[in-house]
Amino acid sequence: MKTFMRPAGIFHVMKNTFTNRKPQAGEVVQRMQVTDVRIRRLNHEGKMKAVCSVTFDDAFVVHDVKVVEGQKGLFVAMPSRRTPAGEFRDIAHPISPDARELIQNAVLKAYQEATAV
Repeated sequence: MKTFMRPAGIFHVMKNTFTNRKPQAGEVVQRMQVTDVRIRRLNHEGKMKAVCSVTFDDAFVVHDVKVVEGQKGLFVAMPSRRTPAGEFRDIAHPISPDARELIQNAVLKAYQEATAV
């Protein structure tokens, strides 16, 4: 598998290889899949309801993804770190709205299944 680097670039997955170019019209693009969501901790009190790990394509995992109760209902917060200036910055996060929706749907489904028991 070859990987191509570019400054501040986004890698697109095409035909199981990484490339630094966007897909062309009609080109088949393999879509990332959430293959596992593990609820690590459930909280029944407070705004943070759960902490979980999300696995992608049985090959990459992101820990400390949180389910949070907001003003408009539950949402998924990606892992973050506090900067010296006191701001929070995501460590890992989806780049596209489609990827965000894919992750949020999978995490909230796992959360609902865990709390239904």
